[in-house]
Amino acid sequence: MLFSTPRLYVARHFRALISHASRYSYSTSPYNNILVSTPAPGVTLVTLNRPKSLNALSTPLILDLNAALKEADTDPTVGAIVITGSEKAFAAGADIKEMQHKTFADVYEKNFIKNWGEATNIKKPILAAVNGYALGGGCELALMADIIYAGEKAVFGQPEIKLGIIPGAGGTQRLTRLIGKSRAMELILTGKTFTAKQALEWGLVSAVFSPEQLVDEAVKTAGTIAGNGRLAVQAAKEAVNYGLQVGLEQGLLYERRLFHSLFATEDQKEGMTAFIEKRAAKFKGK
Repeated sequence: MLFSTPRLYVARHFRALISHASRYSYSTSPYNNILVSTPAPGVTLVTLNRPKSLNALSTPLILDLNAALKEADTDPTVGAIVITGSEKAFAAGADIKEMQHKTFADVYEKNFIKNWGEATNIKKPILAAVNGYALGGGCELALMADIIYAGEKAVFGQPEIKLGIIPGAGGTQRLTRLIGKSRAMELILTGKTFTAKQALEWGLVSAVFSPEQLVDEAVKTAGTIAGNGRLAVQAAKEAVNYGLQVGLEQGLLYERRLFHSLFATEDQKEGMTAFIEKRAAKFKGK
């Protein structure tokens, strides 16, 4: 849901984004709606950058995001990815102006917003660092991440029902799986929002930090992940996600097969040898 904001609020949001941006060195890129940086070795930071609309998700922004994620996924120097917005808004929803006049034929024939879910095809771990509003599509984007960290003032929600529609990028499915049917149903049918504290209590987010510390903490965790064996990290992510879609026995079998396969890697030999020799492992992703 896209909010209409006073000029003062937008100005404050823009200043917060500039403050955040000044802490990282951003690369020159063809993207118009995101900023991409490398805040730590092995870590790509993608910052949604539409300050005047509180990072409302539009088709151009999603295309930029998908391209940046695919680029990081194929970059051998990258081990983990962080997606964030500003301190005022992770993403305040979809761009309603883009959707307002679409018809059923328009959205059905073109399978509108199908490509919003491409983040879930990325093999490397994605962390969402959520400050401020994460509503509608913004909440759904966060739910696609493998780990979610939230700022203390973060506000989540699926308010699409107030627009005469329902969540269309995974909200009815992922939110239900993460917090249970009754709670998800209440939030989706009423359009109520919930706080970072509630999200932590319900297991939706892993940790809550001050708005100022949030991105740094996410980058720190991403750096730790990037320092582990890349093949094992990707296998672990694959095993967890597969297990969410199948029964326990199938999940256990799949996990065991991935576990076995890692014994064919150089990283397994290096990791176990380093452990026995009491030194830090030097993983090569092979």
